[in-house]
Amino acid sequence: MGKVDLYQTVTDRVIEAMESGAMPWQKGWENCGSAGMIPLRHNGEMYRGINVLLLWIAAESRGFESAYWMTYKQAQSYGANVRKGEKGTPVVYYNVFAKECEKTGKEKKIPFLKNFTVFNADQIDVLPESFTQKPNPVDNGTRSIQAFESFFTATGAKIVTKGNRACYIPSIDEINMPKIEQFVSAESYYGTLAHELIHWTGHGSRLDRALSMEKESYAFEELIAEMGALYISSYIGVTPDFENSAAYLQSWIRALRNDKKFIFKAATAAQKATDLALELGDNVKKEIAA
Repeated sequence: MGKVDLYQTVTDRVIEAMESGAMPWQKGWENCGSAGMIPLRHNGEMYRGINVLLLWIAAESRGFESAYWMTYKQAQSYGANVRKGEKGTPVVYYNVFAKECEKTGKEKKIPFLKNFTVFNADQIDVLPESFTQKPNPVDNGTRSIQAFESFFTATGAKIVTKGNRACYIPSIDEINMPKIEQFVSAESYYGTLAHELIHWTGHGSRLDRALSMEKESYAFEELIAEMGALYISSYIGVTPDFENSAAYLQSWIRALRNDKKFIFKAATAAQKATDLALELGDNVKKEIAA
């Protein structure tokens, strides 16, 4: 049997989900019982990057409601058992290792990817109750709008209220937002703001992504912003903005077909952008999550 191309396997899985007509992460975020919750490892640690998308896709397609995932051995460590016949979900581990180049003597960083299989807590018997309790629906109505305002303010982003279109303008490093009253809810407003904040992280003075208006580059940046906004929305408990997804769907599918590492690059960039935003607003983020 030939070696499995993990990049291609994961890319094919995402393309298949996209071709169903909607963003796979959108359906996973909205429909699974733990909607909006970042998937968790057995020890409560949050999954990151591409694995968030893969586990959301699996949760939506198979109706899982628990946010917890673990390997077969991890389940056994709790005295629990994966039910007979249950199929696991592949996730990936990405990292780099250093190797000295024989010709130059310089250290070269080489990326590597490996996969392992996890099972949702809904597939496992005799787990402690904490793994199988259904999450309570997020009641954003109990959360202070001032707390959300404080989070975005703490990032240092310049946010200006004007016009009817939400956008980030790199040339002046400014986020423009319509009035909050123009959105269906306060949570929708902050979900849209999260999308623009991810664009803001790409400025040359921060993560220095290429914020080009060239069609393919712009589509890539929009994918980063879409995923990053999902991550931020999940962390602070607001509703992400999915309105522009359909406009880029075919561009994203084409890019995925042309580059098997495209989704990995976007997910990694989205996670970096999210990390920066949450780091800047960290104290307020903890207040919101409490």
